[in-house]
Amino acid sequence: MTNHQIIVPLDVSDLDSAIALVDKLPQVTFWKVGLELFTSTGPTILEILKSRQKRIFLDLKFHDIPNTVAGACRAAAAYGVDLLTIHSTNGIDALKAATEAVQVGAEKAGTKPPKLIAITLLTSISTRQLAFELKIPIELPEFALQMALLAQESGLDGAVCSPQEVGQLRESCGNDFLLVCPGVRPTWAEKGDQKRSLTPSQAIKAGADYLVIGRPITAAADPVLAWQKITEELNENRSQEK
Repeated sequence: MTNHQIIVPLDVSDLDSAIALVDKLPQVTFWKVGLELFTSTGPTILEILKSRQKRIFLDLKFHDIPNTVAGACRAAAAYGVDLLTIHSTNGIDALKAATEAVQVGAEKAGTKPPKLIAITLLTSISTRQLAFELKIPIELPEFALQMALLAQESGLDGAVCSPQEVGQLRESCGNDFLLVCPGVRPTWAEKGDQKRSLTPSQAIKAGADYLVIGRPITAAADPVLAWQKITEELNENRSQEK
């Protein structure tokens, strides 16, 4: 396990706060930019991260009609980010249009296409909410699997899923399908609004390629110490497995 597999979210509302967090954690090589920060700063934060040779997960979770989704993906691909998200519930037409659009957008901008990954189900959604609020009459793990398989069939590079579903998705989708897991919480951290979480070591062991770990690091009294604690625990567990 290396620190390159940990993605830290820049879940702040303005550019100064984002830069301060990046400055505070120079060890972090992979940052996530979500809706709040991107809406606040636009591509400026992406330019700053790229100037510092950081990898970028642009997590905007596009969800719209196929033409609009394709246009958004085409524009986002020009930023030269590494990962880009789209909801699998867009359906196969939009997913296929998005896969083509990122190639076109990147080629036009002279950048490498981002890995396009599908949101299977938000990790804040529980089994009860899926059934009673969203009225989806299948079990949560089966729904997440079907969304991942739909993304794979449509040509996407991978999926975002809860660590509790990652083992099943890895087995069904194979080793070449990228799996990114938010909702990862060390035993010493609060779960917050994550309903389906595992520890970092458990998630990696289950088959995750990348872990998105936010508040246990960024909201810690000492973010640098929290980062070191997580990476040390992962490396220690990896050594024990060898």
